[in-house]
Amino acid sequence: MTRYQVLYWQDVPSLVKVLSDDGGSVSHQLPDWFQQEIDRRAMEQGLIGSDEYLEQWHWGEQQERPESPDGLIEALITEFRSEPSN
Repeated sequence: MTRYQVLYWQDVPSLVKVLSDDGGSVSHQLPDWFQQEIDRRAMEQGLIGSDEYLEQWHWGEQQERPESPDGLIEALITEFRSEPSN
């Protein structure tokens, strides 16, 4: 099992942190499309460069999946891209 946590801006994922059993972690930035979507939404909402923009970042709950860490990242990217809000 691979433990992980996702960093979101509002409901758009940006980064996946894979957690190891020894307490360490490795972060994986999602493809540019996700940051571009964050920027697009922030501009629409007038939040670029504001404290309110920064307040929109949050970590999701820690989760576990059966994939290897590399397989997990690819599976999550595919799932995130297919979600209706993205």
